[in-house]
Amino acid sequence: MKRLGIAITLLAFGVAGCGSNNNGNPNQPSNITVFTVQLSPANENPPITNAESSARGTAVITVNSQTNTIDFNVSLNSFPTTSQLTAAHIHPGAAGVNGTVLIGTGLSSANAPSLSSGSATFSFTGVSEQSPGQIAQILANPQNFYFNVHTSANPSGVMRGQLK
Repeated sequence: MKRLGIAITLLAFGVAGCGSNNNGNPNQPSNITVFTVQLSPANENPPITNAESSARGTAVITVNSQTNTIDFNVSLNSFPTTSQLTAAHIHPGAAGVNGTVLIGTGLSSANAPSLSSGSATFSFTGVSEQSPGQIAQILANPQNFYFNVHTSANPSGVMRGQLK
């Protein structure tokens, strides 16, 4: 009986150690990778210290490596009621390093949801990479990319989080 318990334990560790692009969800196709990114003004470079410094957010970024598209689902909260969203993007850059825009979501001042209650959500689906290979680069080293959201008060970015 003891040997059976040891065998089951070893099998469980072996299965847990296997990597895949479906983030451990056996029902998720292997061409789908989901990043859940916690967004914080403290992660910006330099960190945000103005009235928007208490804002928080979560971005769920779903990458389809077969179609080379990305879905963005973003939830934001704790903003001042006068804040205005202007953009959101994926950038290359390790933690603390700023990079240029790699892939935009499609969010702009013209189509941004209101933060009049201090909270908002937005989604953009089927966003295509700008040039071949960008999605492959992200999937190969996600920790070297970050997602951030911009506002009119913080045009360089109000909150950010690394892909992991």
